[in-house]
Amino acid sequence: MYLRQQSAGPPDRQQVWQDVARHHDRLMALVRKRLPTRQDAEDCVQEAMIRTAAYPGLDLARLGPFLTTVALRLVADFYRVQHRHRTLAHRAYVADVPVSPENDICDAAFGRWLLERVHALPPRQRDVLLARVEGLPVTAFAVRQGISAKAAEGAYTRGRARLRELALRELAASAARADAFVAEPGPL
Repeated sequence: MYLRQQSAGPPDRQQVWQDVARHHDRLMALVRKRLPTRQDAEDCVQEAMIRTAAYPGLDLARLGPFLTTVALRLVADFYRVQHRHRTLAHRAYVADVPVSPENDICDAAFGRWLLERVHALPPRQRDVLLARVEGLPVTAFAVRQGISAKAAEGAYTRGRARLRELALRELAASAARADAFVAEPGPL
């Protein structure tokens, strides 16, 4: 039947639509497993059917595999679009954060405070943290120092944990000082 239609000229559009529609349930079963909602699956199948029926060089003898390929590519497109939207939403969210000079000043002061604490750490922890600040991976630091990567990673982890502990203690003390300052009655 298909060969007769191909040799007789372009296939009848009505017949193409009927042939494409016969694959609807198979495509739904295929696509529904791969997409989160039934509506998304239905949209994908409908789009695949439309694209297939409108394709000018359609070989009716290969209609099933062609529909399957189009549907699976539309599934991949769906996830690409989802990823793009998530990425752009994240960028838009970050871009909306207002930057104030107070934050820059506080960040610089905290950086200086932190650097002072880094220099007070044991030598290996200090050296590995400073190497990471320069952009050197921990494994490269280990090679440069002649120690194992595990030892370097341990020193890095211990140094970060010590700095985190010191920073949290300092923030708690600063908050307590601020609360005491606010609580003191002063002259008007």
